[in-house]
This record gives sequence, structure tokens and C-alpha cells, in this order.
Amino acid sequence: MLMDGTAVAHRILEQAVADAAALTAATGVTPTLATVLVGSDPASVTYVRMKQNRSAKAGIGSRHVELPETATTAELVTTLTELSQDPDVHGILLQHPVPSHIDERAAFEAIAPEKDVDGVTMHSFAAMAFGEPGFASATPGGIMRLLDAHSVDLAGKHAVVVGRSPILGKPVGMLLLARDATVTYCHSKTADLASYTRQADILVAAVGRPRFLTGEAVKPGAIVIDAGYNPGNVGDVDFDSAVQKASLITPVPGGVGPMTIAVLLEQTVAAAKGQVGRK
Repeated sequence: MLMDGTAVAHRILEQAVADAAALTAATGVTPTLATVLVGSDPASVTYVRMKQNRSAKAGIGSRHVELPETATTAELVTTLTELSQDPDVHGILLQHPVPSHIDERAAFEAIAPEKDVDGVTMHSFAAMAFGEPGFASATPGGIMRLLDAHSVDLAGKHAVVVGRSPILGKPVGMLLLARDATVTYCHSKTADLASYTRQADILVAAVGRPRFLTGEAVKPGAIVIDAGYNPGNVGDVDFDSAVQKASLITPVPGGVGPMTIAVLLEQTVAAAKGQVGRK
């Protein structure tokens, strides 16, 4: 069975639209997401435009800041700090990856935790890992919502996460662990990778390499979450072979991607409500 992220994301966005409208009606405040883009990478430009369009449809305001490819870490940090201090901005998204000469971690840490709706700061990761209030990383959060929408009971299941990035692999493992799954992390240095993936009841592919995991790496009946998106509209899983083994599998596109945007916008509305409440 395909895990239809588009349909689940639509339901999340419907609620976000209602919540945004209610907040605006009650307070006059329009939840606003600021997007920051460094350089002009075509894929990043497309992603940002998509998020802006979805924001508009959800009744969420948007502010876009573009910096040149030559921008320094200090210039980017200054921009993010100013947005963090702007009371009319409720959520901040730094489109990543940034150019290689920029210290991405320093840039992420310039985002105020209460506006970190993409869940990229160390504060957000720690809150998520300890089960404290905060914003989950948007893609891992979307994966969890997708599993919930398909009534997947995670307790006692063996989840194998292939990938260990600080905004995808590591946080999704923490979220799965919090739901009583037994989690194994695999990565580029893992020896005999298939021996681990074939044990997975839940297999999360987050390596950024097209069709990296084939059906031979999938345990019969496993749930396969493909969090990759590569040129040519293909994921990190070889769908045609994996679908023969999996009981549930996410398509690419139409699986994890729509969930990421839906959670990002949902968390922007929640951030606005929290900031208005504190005022």
C-alpha cells in the first residue's frame, strides 16, 4: 500500500488554514514565515517558491530574503538575527544546504528557538530528544505524522535509519525512539549495510543518493519511508524493487515531501499563536 503524503498533508493544511484564520480574526495577527535563500541554486529556488505558494494558500504571510552566493557567514547570521528580533515574523526557514564556505551550524543557531519552525537548531533537537515542548525537524515530524495516519504501531518495532544528518537522520531516530521503537542508525561507514536493513520493520532512507536501497535490502513486510529526493524525481529507494517487498511504502514524489511543507506551515501557525500569547 502506498503512503499518500499528499492526502495526509492536505488534512494538516486544512487545520492550519482554520487555525491561522482564527488567530487573525481574534488578534489581527497574520502568521508570517520568513524564508532566507543564499545564492540561486535552481532546486533551492524552486523549493522556496513552493513553500511561499503553500503559505499563501494557508493564509500565512511570507517574507523572502535573498543573499548573494558570495554572502559571508557573518552576513547570514546578521540577517537571521534581525528576523529573529522582528515581531512581525513568527517563523524562519533557512533554505539548506547553504554554499560550502558558510558555517551552516552557526547560521542555524542564529534563529530564535521560538521561531525555529523547521526544527534545525540545537535547542530544538534537544527539546525533541528529551520530549520537551519545541518544534520538531519538519521532515522527521512529517514522517511521524505519516506513520500515525496509517495507524503504524511503533512500540517494539525495529527501526533502521540510513543516514545521520542533524536535520533528518538523527532527529527521526530520536522521534522513533520516543515512540518505543528500537532504533539502529546506519551510515556511509556501516559495514554490510544490508544485514541491518533486512532486519528493519521500519526502514527510513535518508542518504541523498538516488535508488541507493533496492528491494534486496528490504525485509518482507517492512514499512519503507523514502525521505530522499534526487534529480529526476527519484528517491533514495529503488521503488520498483522495494514495492515488491514492503507492506507500506512512500512514493517519490507525493510521500514525505508534502508532509514536510505541511508540518512547516502548521508549526508556523503554532509559533505565531505562542508569540501572541506571550505578548
